[in-house]
Amino acid sequence: MSAAQTLSMSPRVYPANLSIDYPDRQMNRLSSFFRIFTVIPIAIVLGLMTNGALTWGAHVEGWRTSLMAGGILFLPLVLMILFRAKYPRWWFDFLVNFLRYQYRISVYLLLLRDDYPALDEQQAVHLDVDYPDDLNRWLPLVKWLLALPHFVVLMILGIVYYIVLIIAWFAILFTARYPRVLFDFSVGVTRWSLRVSAYAFYLFTDKYPPFSLQ
Repeated sequence: MSAAQTLSMSPRVYPANLSIDYPDRQMNRLSSFFRIFTVIPIAIVLGLMTNGALTWGAHVEGWRTSLMAGGILFLPLVLMILFRAKYPRWWFDFLVNFLRYQYRISVYLLLLRDDYPALDEQQAVHLDVDYPDDLNRWLPLVKWLLALPHFVVLMILGIVYYIVLIIAWFAILFTARYPRVLFDFSVGVTRWSLRVSAYAFYLFTDKYPPFSLQ
């Protein structure tokens, strides 16, 4: 059973969720070795979509790249929630689909999968966000401040993650496998980052993110 199927059968622990199917097969050694180069074409597209801000490290430092990816969208969204207490559905749909695209590229770049990122299909990266029906109009003004403890933890986890990435790169080159323990840790950090971004910058939910990799 895939991680996505398991997630869909269990209760939601947070309104923003991410699961990535484990590549339980031999991975492409050549593609993994040259990943920094093979990702360039699709990363250029992402860079153009984010006003030139290439967000390759989004999965680890989502709180920072969310500012770049959101750009001038953030302040208008704060104002709309502040004055209308409503998240525009068309804006929500756009941002969720953009995030899916962004995370597919990040997952590919950081070796979690070796299938080339699609423009519109979720592939093995399953990102789902519940539409917010009831938002506190004042929380967007302070969410970034409330999320500061998460930023500190994510910076520390980010350092560990890049060490894990180097180990995983060598493991793939020699064994054509991403070690499952390292994979689960990497996905956990990515999921944590998504939830913090969803809370503090994309403002998808008022529910405070859990301090958890699960």
